Amino acid sequence: MNLKRLLGGTAVGVGATAVGNRLLRGERSDLDPPLGRPLSTYRWRGFDIAYTEAGDPDSPDLVLFHGINAAGSSHEFRYVVDALAEEYHVIAPDLPGFGHSDRPPLLYSGALYVAFVRDFLRDCADDPTVLASSLSAAYTAVAAADSDLAVDSYLFVCPTASTIPGRRTWLRSLLRSPVVGEGLYNLLVSKPSIRYFLVDHGFARESSITEEWVDYDWTTAHQPGARFAPATFVSGFMDLDVDLGATLAELDVPTTIVWGRDAELPPLSTGRTLAESAEARLVVFDDADLLPHAEHPEAFVDFFTD
Repeated sequence: MNLKRLLGGTAVGVGATAVGNRLLRGERSDLDPPLGRPLSTYRWRGFDIAYTEAGDPDSPDLVLFHGINAAGSSHEFRYVVDALAEEYHVIAPDLPGFGHSDRPPLLYSGALYVAFVRDFLRDCADDPTVLASSLSAAYTAVAAADSDLAVDSYLFVCPTASTIPGRRTWLRSLLRSPVVGEGLYNLLVSKPSIRYFLVDHGFARESSITEEWVDYDWTTAHQPGARFAPATFVSGFMDLDVDLGATLAELDVPTTIVWGRDAELPPLSTGRTLAESAEARLVVFDDADLLPHAEHPEAFVDFFTD
């Protein structure tokens, strides 16, 4: 009798989780364009990659690569794109597996994103300035060090090659699994969880986090196939096994590193070490964490365009 009750309870729990998962799944039509402009498509290795263009096409190209997280997208640059477009031809893709781009159930990897960054810069921009944050900055650095990309300058925001030490195949498999994995993922990208992570290591001041930002993160994290790239990220498989300081030192291009003084993951001391290794300029924003361009958009644009 106890076994019957246990099996019955398990079935009810799994069934309830399945129903909840279905209710939380969104449609692409639910997700607004990340930067408030029409989207274009870049076809890459079977992916349809969505990207935004802003500004005069005759202006110098500026490519924006958003960071990697469970709700990542080019919406990260929402507060700076208008001002940057006054001086640049801005090109901002949603990386494969994120935002409006295709999200097939692949085993994503850091190497995949290095290849994407390299090809996107070659095919979609002309001698651009590149602004990239977190892991995407590392992807850009590795892509540049391993190729002959023509780039005018780099600005890397809190660049890192490693976010979650170690690789956990079991966790990736669990999050990719139907029903239970999707249920766990939905907890990870619930609105309270999104806000927690933004407070913990996105913004230095909770007051800087708008409901619009949280709502967009929630919506993009509940698109079809949304959990597959984050499953790889939280399992450590999007990190790169490289010495980022040495890689940055190989870039024969003017490079600036930006850091928030309140950042801890990774801390400002890491930024100082990277800048010294690469002989790069280091710019520190007070009262900022990992997203100084979102927390202090006007000051960031003033610095960037000065």
